[in-house]
Amino acid sequence: TPTHPHATSEWTLDYPPFFAWFEYILSHVAKYFDQEMLNVHNLNYSSSRTLLFQRFSVIFTDILFVYAVHECCKCIGGKKVGKELTEKPKFILSVLLLWNFGLLIVDHIHFQYNGFLFGLMLLSIARLFQKRHMEGAFLFAVLLHFKHIYLYVAPAYGVYLLRSYCFTANKSDGSIRWNSFSFVRVISLGLVVFLVSALSLGPFLALNQLHQVFSRLFPFKRGLCHAYWAPNFWALYNGLDKVLSVIGLKLKFLDPNKIPKASMTSGLVQQFQHTVLPSVTPLATLICTLIAILPSIFCLWFKPQGPRGFLRCLILCALSSFMFGWHVHEKAILLAILPMSLLSVGKAGDASVFLILTTTGHYSLFPLLFTAPELPIKILLMLLFTIYSISSLKTLFR
Repeated sequence: TPTHPHATSEWTLDYPPFFAWFEYILSHVAKYFDQEMLNVHNLNYSSSRTLLFQRFSVIFTDILFVYAVHECCKCIGGKKVGKELTEKPKFILSVLLLWNFGLLIVDHIHFQYNGFLFGLMLLSIARLFQKRHMEGAFLFAVLLHFKHIYLYVAPAYGVYLLRSYCFTANKSDGSIRWNSFSFVRVISLGLVVFLVSALSLGPFLALNQLHQVFSRLFPFKRGLCHAYWAPNFWALYNGLDKVLSVIGLKLKFLDPNKIPKASMTSGLVQQFQHTVLPSVTPLATLICTLIAILPSIFCLWFKPQGPRGFLRCLILCALSSFMFGWHVHEKAILLAILPMSLLSVGKAGDASVFLILTTTGHYSLFPLLFTAPELPIKILLMLLFTIYSISSLKTLFR
């Protein structure tokens, strides 16, 4: 109810409604594996049948990701060298996406359903490359209502669709023109977004529960950083605050009794205060993020370069949000790594950036697998992916 929200577990339901429907559908299959896993009061429950269902359900939903990779490969030409299949840009791209180390450990070892969500994102990108703008807009709107972390790249979609689909450019001077056809396209895009949002949020609005949804989607009382400290600007900020507080205690500038004891890194809902440096608010992180993405958005509008320009802007929006966003999850780096794979097979400079981004980004995911038996597995898998990435791209651009 509005005054007494469900609080069976300490973990909040922080996914949009479409994902709840997705889990509801899964539950109808899960009951044939183990009925006990569906008991909401059965916290921390585990069984071999439950694990079997979880693994197979992730693998099954990855079918959408495989299809999206197939569509992306059709959109990328790249530099054509060699007669061998393994040297073709499309083959290299398919391996870089399908066997991505980060997605593999996040979904199939740590256990989540990011594969089909990234499938929706890649499929929407492919549709924009194919000039099927309405389909791309629809897929991305659906994706946002599955997982709102993709709001990080929403500015790139919005600006690109308005600039390259709704407006037309004058061939003589490149100026932007607005006509009745543009008006129809804007209305069509708005209608797509509205209908998808109405289908997702409409029932909650009718039941006066919309505030409950948003309070869980945007729990701003969580810490500035996530539990594993995604390697972004705020991790450095927190580290500097910790160093300064230690120095202050050593020099007796600070009173030990006045130092806040609440953690700044947690998946659970709580508040915190920095010790020496000013405490950071969600609004401050939003402003920093907007400032960081403005140059790429500006270029996308005033110097459009087609779908590839959109893809570059999308990657920069993802990285900017990762660096300056509030309570950023470490796995959010995949929002930049996977799209960057598409650019890596096109130009040698992009391939170099891709290798740096994947090596550092994938390494930052290591804390997700923290048990001793998982240590050799994650090291071996990352080495295999990194070695293949370097060797294949080196062969492509030799």
